[in-house]
Amino acid sequence: MKRFALTLFGILSISIANAQYDNFAVGFKLGEPTGINIRKYFNNINALDLTVGTYGGILGNNRSYRQGEYKNVGLAVQVHYLWHTPLFNSEALHLYYGFGGQVNSRKYYHSGVTPYEKALSLGGSLLGGFEYFMPDGRLSIFVEGGTYVEVMQRPFYLSPNVSGGIRLNL
Repeated sequence: MKRFALTLFGILSISIANAQYDNFAVGFKLGEPTGINIRKYFNNINALDLTVGTYGGILGNNRSYRQGEYKNVGLAVQVHYLWHTPLFNSEALHLYYGFGGQVNSRKYYHSGVTPYEKALSLGGSLLGGFEYFMPDGRLSIFVEGGTYVEVMQRPFYLSPNVSGGIRLNL
């Protein structure tokens, strides 16, 4: 993990000199999920947003699930297609919203023979948020919320996705 963080920091440091606003953004989000966030802007309207991190740590790692419960934090990969627009004719404050999918891997504890099994879940998610760009345009802070609706292992299992963070716009 340390090697990954140092490599990411090195890439960011080299990229800052040649960065272009509204091309890529890399950051960190804290919430559900918590992790590294990468955003690719396609134009002044659309973006693709990827988060790789943990799931189940902030809103509670003990959750009823199927015939048992989750008791730990797991890995999550989340991808959203977004629309974004300035608010109040201001380039500093943006509203964004979109849809996508999420894959989670956690340990599922049940009353069966084995103490737990690794559960891979898949579902859709909706996301909306606000992003404030600092005056230099390089850094932005954001808050967002949405929901995850599971399709596979437990259909219609709902889980909130709420987070905030900071991004470096390259």
